[in-house]
Amino acid sequence: MSFSIEKYLQEKRAAVESTLNRLLRSPRKYPPIIHQAIRYAVFGKGKRLRPVLLIAAAEACRGKASDVLPAACAIEMIHTYSLIHDDLPAVDDDDYRRGKLSCHKKFGEAMAILAGDALLTRAFEVLSQMRLPRDGALQAKVISEVARAIGTEGMLGGQVEDIRFRGSPTQAQTKKRLAYIHAHKTGALISVALKVGAILAGASRKKLKALDKYGRSFGLAFQITDDVLDKKEKRELTYPRIYGLKGSREKVKSLVRNAKVSLKIFRKRGELLKELIDHFVQSRI
Repeated sequence: MSFSIEKYLQEKRAAVESTLNRLLRSPRKYPPIIHQAIRYAVFGKGKRLRPVLLIAAAEACRGKASDVLPAACAIEMIHTYSLIHDDLPAVDDDDYRRGKLSCHKKFGEAMAILAGDALLTRAFEVLSQMRLPRDGALQAKVISEVARAIGTEGMLGGQVEDIRFRGSPTQAQTKKRLAYIHAHKTGALISVALKVGAILAGASRKKLKALDKYGRSFGLAFQITDDVLDKKEKRELTYPRIYGLKGSREKVKSLVRNAKVSLKIFRKRGELLKELIDHFVQSRI
């Protein structure tokens, strides 16, 4: 039977949407507006890239999608929280997200901040309530990995450096900071999504290391591709502005090759992950 990446994505996205809907069902109690803001931000035209990667990593390690769906949704909640806060006037100041008004433009800045806070909190609640076949040490490891990936050593640290970029640093300093921002602001959450899926499936250390390399390459390639395709990019620090379009595209191709090489340990089970980086990165550049 032939494999269809589009069919796979459709099935997994549907499962993620259904589970998110259940996990974020609005309780019949006051105040309803916060739950409206949360659902407005979560349900839209999102690619659901990170939860799909988490599921694919679990399957590559002989796990089941149904067993990791709550964790996949928790990662998507964290991703959405970061988008809500990124869009705020004090950060990236974006009026639109996922094809509609940003959360703060629809509900106001205060409610958007609180919606982001609520999603982050709910994500860790979901991770802590997962029913795992192994002991609590596995759950603690997952929560620790996620917390580290989105804190000052990961996603948050990348966002801080993105905000701090000012003045006229040397070219070497600019390139170094650009690599840091992309690796942390975008790459950290992508990498930990893959790692969590693998951990929950009982992956070996070698497989976890391979997925970490794949995730780092995927994350950077994905962000560079977005910057290349974004005709209205407002940020000063992007690969196209520093390296040019040709140099950026060559970098993406190199990263995709490196990502695929890191999957050798998975043999045939790594083919899906290769298809995913081709679909989300290679085919778009």
